[in-house]
Amino acid sequence: MSRIMGLDFGSKTVGVAISDPLFITAQGIEIIRRKDENHLRQTLSRIEALIEEYEVTEIVLGLPKNMNNTMGVRAELSLDFKEKLERRTGLPVTMWDERLTTVAADKAMMEAEIRRENRKEYVDMIAAVFILQGYLDFRRNSGKE
Repeated sequence: MSRIMGLDFGSKTVGVAISDPLFITAQGIEIIRRKDENHLRQTLSRIEALIEEYEVTEIVLGLPKNMNNTMGVRAELSLDFKEKLERRTGLPVTMWDERLTTVAADKAMMEAEIRRENRKEYVDMIAAVFILQGYLDFRRNSGKE
């Protein structure tokens, strides 16, 4: 049963979400903590282990564009990470506009009454869920399955 992985790539963490085998829903599974922004070996190694564990055949990576649709430093770093992911895993990586996913994740946690000091802990994983769910919905609605 293949699945799709969603990633929210940040300077300190990478939020990870995984689809169900039918590609309908996204669930958050992990937050990979990065010790150093410039060293990705451990991060890529953990992603590879999750790819194997969940039989992932495709990756969706959040693209943090600016609100005016331009590409900033974080977007450039994400595109660089995309290349590293493709080289290392051999899987296709689709970039997905992630504007407002962190805001939506924060709002969802507020509605779930998660305390403010605990929200930072989960925001990247929940943002990864929003990124992947947006992609899954688009895929289903455009008949791309």
